[in-house]
Amino acid sequence: QVQLVESGGGLVQPGGSLRLSCAASGITFSIYTMAWYRQAPGKQRELVAAITSGSSSNYADSVKGRFTISRDNAKNTVYLQMNSLKPEDTAVYYCKAVRGLHYDYWGQGTQVTVSS
Repeated sequence: QVQLVESGGGLVQPGGSLRLSCAASGITFSIYTMAWYRQAPGKQRELVAAITSGSSSNYADSVKGRFTISRDNAKNTVYLQMNSLKPEDTAVYYCKAVRGLHYDYWGQGTQVTVSS
C-alpha cells in the first residue's frame, strides 16, 4: 500500500529552523511530483512548495526565500527546509504525491509550532 510518513515537526522559536522529511513507499517515487501543504487553525489547506520529477520547484509567495524543497530519489524522500520561521508558519504540514490526473496521496501531517 501507499504510505507517506512526515517527520521533523516540532516547537521552534521565531527565527529558528526546521527540516521536514516525507518518506514515501508503495509508489515509483521518482516519477511523482511531490508537494508540501499546510493547514493552520481556522484556515484552508494551502500549497507551500512543490517539486517535479525533474526537480523544478515552486513556492508560495509567503515562504519564498525562507523555505527550500528538495528530493532524494534514492531515498524516496522529499524535504522541506524551513528557515527564518515566523508565528504565521504555525500549521500542520502535509506531504502529497501526485502523478497525472488519477493518482494522488497524502501523508498524515506533522505539527509545526512557531512560538516564543
